[in-house]
Amino acid sequence: MSEYKKLYRSNDKKLCGVCGGIAEYFELDPTVVRLLWVFLSLFSAGFPGIIAYILCALFIPKQY
Repeated sequence: MSEYKKLYRSNDKKLCGVCGGIAEYFELDPTVVRLLWVFLSLFSAGFPGIIAYILCALFIPKQY
């Protein structure tokens, strides 16, 4: 049986652990994910990126 991954907010966090959790899920460097999130937020006028981060922080479960 293959083991599946689950997305969690990471304990390696700067704010809420969303970017760290996404980085762990896709096996990437958390700094790269954080920078991409900031750049995408800036190029989309900031507001959608901030709302998406807040929604992710609310709905993605915390890693224990």
